[in-house]
Amino acid sequence: MYLRIYEVDVPIHETDHPDRRGVHVFTGVANSPAAALRRAHEVYAAALAAHTAGLEIPGKQPDSWGARGLRPGWQMEWPAAKAALWHNPVSWTSRSDFAL
Repeated sequence: MYLRIYEVDVPIHETDHPDRRGVHVFTGVANSPAAALRRAHEVYAAALAAHTAGLEIPGKQPDSWGARGLRPGWQMEWPAAKAALWHNPVSWTSRSDFAL
């Protein structure tokens, strides 16, 4: 099984002002986009459960997935979530302005 780093982008909107929109981003190791979506949803659910119970939000898990924070008053739009391989924006292989 080949594991790679994935990014999961979940659209969000503020419940009191639906015109205010954003994206909640999760990253972690998975073997497929479907597995990445599942793990992102799981770590978000764990963070929400901890927050609701008045507990500290769990940190990064051994498989590198985690939720560092929640946005109270914002609704996650899980059906519209997208997962893809993560591309490091500061990697020299992704830069177009380097010379050989």
